[in-house]
Amino acid sequence: MFESCGEICSFRKRHQSKLKSFMASFSLEKVPALKGKVAIVTGANTGLGYETALAFAKKEIEVVMACRTESKAKKAMENIQKIVPVAQLHFLELDLMDLTSVHAFSKNFLSRFNRLDLLINNAGIMIPPFQLTKDGFESQMGVNYYSHFVLTGLLMEILNKTEGARVVTLSSKAHENGEIYFDNINWEKDYSKIKAYSQSKLACLLFTQELQRRLSAAGHNTISVASHPGVSTTELGRHIPKWFYYLFMPLFWFMTHKPEKGALPSIMAALDDDVQGGDYFGPIGFREMKGPPAKVKARPHAYDEDLAKRLWEVTEEMTGFKFEIN
Repeated sequence: MFESCGEICSFRKRHQSKLKSFMASFSLEKVPALKGKVAIVTGANTGLGYETALAFAKKEIEVVMACRTESKAKKAMENIQKIVPVAQLHFLELDLMDLTSVHAFSKNFLSRFNRLDLLINNAGIMIPPFQLTKDGFESQMGVNYYSHFVLTGLLMEILNKTEGARVVTLSSKAHENGEIYFDNINWEKDYSKIKAYSQSKLACLLFTQELQRRLSAAGHNTISVASHPGVSTTELGRHIPKWFYYLFMPLFWFMTHKPEKGALPSIMAALDDDVQGGDYFGPIGFREMKGPPAKVKARPHAYDEDLAKRLWEVTEEMTGFKFEIN
């Protein structure tokens, strides 16, 4: 944290101009209706995914709720339709713990839709006990990164056929201390749930940048961008020990914001006019933990091209999926 009053004052001055500029920048209310556009939101039944799906429905975007459990997805759809009665919502089953489900979801989607404007790689898990996916991957890397890598690749052709399509991949402030542990990428020894989470979220950012480089090289106008919610009170924190909440409860009002605020960086990345490939969005309040959304910068290692290329190649090998950008 900050070491002195002077450091706090310096931080406030650095961000004052950003906060002022936000006042005239992104607002969902200013986004026009986008009827005819189609979006996929993974994990759309709760938290940030739900708020993103709701925002899209308000703008008349047709939303595919890519969720593991039908009953939870249907309940979320009912809640959205109470707010937006004309919302066009669809449930398609997607279990990110199983690449077979990822392939099945993509096949199902492609049989029903002829365009994809927005792919929101939102779903994730954070610091669970050690567990492997059905394909043998450490669960955080598997759900947060590998499955979204394959999902994006399977949908790349339809994205590139849709004018102005965007891929938005969620990362986290946890990437700041993240490393890619190539010699222990599945955490088969010395499992650290925090390091594994940080690795997965750094992987999401490296993927975002490498995907954009490959899209640009191939001459496509699809863009790849990333976002992070700051610190938001969602179900993602279900594995955080209860004693931690009780101990730090007095600080929560200062450190966190609600999911409807935490989702704004993703919504901005998806809908704002001033977005270029490779952009990263997050809240610009205190240490990017909360506040209004804007373009932010990841830590330098998230832009390491050699690291990103190596990770891409390792991912293709581990998943058995060749990611083609034609």
